[in-house]
Amino acid sequence: MPGQILARGVCRHLASHGFVTVEELVPDKGLRVDVMALGPKGEIWVVECKSSRTDFQSDAKWQGYLDWCDRYFWAVDQDFPTELLPDETGLLIADGYDAEIVRMAPESKLAAARRTKLTRVFAIHAARRLQSLRDPDAALGWG
Repeated sequence: MPGQILARGVCRHLASHGFVTVEELVPDKGLRVDVMALGPKGEIWVVECKSSRTDFQSDAKWQGYLDWCDRYFWAVDQDFPTELLPDETGLLIADGYDAEIVRMAPESKLAAARRTKLTRVFAIHAARRLQSLRDPDAALGWG
């Protein structure tokens, strides 16, 4: 899947800046972010990976993610028509191996209670993902 390939490069790049990442995290009912990143100072970034013009234009939920992060980014490949993306969001150009922050997203700090909730959701998501890799049968409820 093209979006997952972009996500891999994004996660690698953010790791080089001290962030830890999880993919396909649900911060609230009806929302699923492609990449959520937790920074070394507790900052939370959301990155939505778009593989085509159609993929971007069919995303009607992206503004709902703004309330769930300190910074919001799009990740696209080098051939994506970036003029479609809102100027008030961040931009990463990515491939399956790395990414580059082309435009830093403006900061909109989360409220402390929401940051605490999201950090907990992030930790649970990451722990469950690790558990399912280490013991797939337990993740399926077989043991």
